[in-house]
Amino acid sequence: MQNPRYALVAYVRSPVGEFVERLRQELHPALPHLAAHLTVLPPRLLQSSELSALEALEEVCSRMEPFEATLADVETFVPVTPTVFIRVGQGALPMQELHDRLNKVALAAEEEWPFMPHLTIVKMSDLAQAQAAYQVARDRWDHFPGSRRVVVKDLTFVREEEPNCWVDLAAVQLGKSLVSPRA
Repeated sequence: MQNPRYALVAYVRSPVGEFVERLRQELHPALPHLAAHLTVLPPRLLQSSELSALEALEEVCSRMEPFEATLADVETFVPVTPTVFIRVGQGALPMQELHDRLNKVALAAEEEWPFMPHLTIVKMSDLAQAQAAYQVARDRWDHFPGSRRVVVKDLTFVREEEPNCWVDLAAVQLGKSLVSPRA
């Protein structure tokens, strides 16, 4: 890709993440595998270099403490986009704050839609498919027996190599520097 897009995500590696990945595969098996994640910075073009972006990430993230997020209800962005997601309930405020602090200078972007903390289940091909997927996802989520809490402490800076194919570039921990201080 000539001008790759970048994003910042918090992977959800827990039973709730596994639930979302299985549900996504069932609802839209043609999509390539995409790990369950909370998006902190939606896809964007960089205004500067990857190195500048990483420096900005380190600066901001080292001053933000890890936080807990609770996943709330299944919702959809229909009619704007055919996307089905789980809204972040408790923990949405620190996620919004982290997003706002990062959406500056090297990582700044004018976003297509207002930022809303969520975990995407699936983006369908059209609105009718999204409505059907929403019904299934809502029913399954209502019966999910596991914890809906997610600890947000590790973030991953990613780059889009081709459509729907993202590569991890760097791990970033909240409250810590990217590089350990030398002894």
